Amino acid sequence: MGTATILVIDDETELREEVVDWLQFEGYDVYSAGDGAEGIRLAQEHRPDLIVSDIMMPCVDGYRVLSEVRTKPETSKIPFIFVSALADLREVRRTTSSLSADDYIAKPFARQELLDAVRAQAGKAGGNLLPRSQGIGRPVVWQECRAAF
Repeated sequence: MGTATILVIDDETELREEVVDWLQFEGYDVYSAGDGAEGIRLAQEHRPDLIVSDIMMPCVDGYRVLSEVRTKPETSKIPFIFVSALADLREVRRTTSSLSADDYIAKPFARQELLDAVRAQAGKAGGNLLPRSQGIGRPVVWQECRAAF
């Protein structure tokens, strides 16, 4: 069984880098994108085992990312966790549920809260989200926002 790959999409550089560090420390291979358009491209190119995405981002928001991921047969089954600081949690949960997001974490969140959510998705994915036993992950990928994807 290969190492699980996680795609992190968030326009907040500091938070994105911290989440990537947490996941790599746990043994996951991680790609990251600073906006939704780049996230969609990376999801289609690398077909990660899990996507963790912010909702409110420039260019393409997290709802659009999830919608694009769900419409493509090769990415439609990838577990998807939203992270967001949006205040109306009821609305966020209703929207994420209608779009078939697998989980939602409110910002700010603790490292353990994120890791618990990732592990919960591993159970749903039949254990396909297991970290490798040692080493550091692949280099993080990030590029400027692109209007077209």
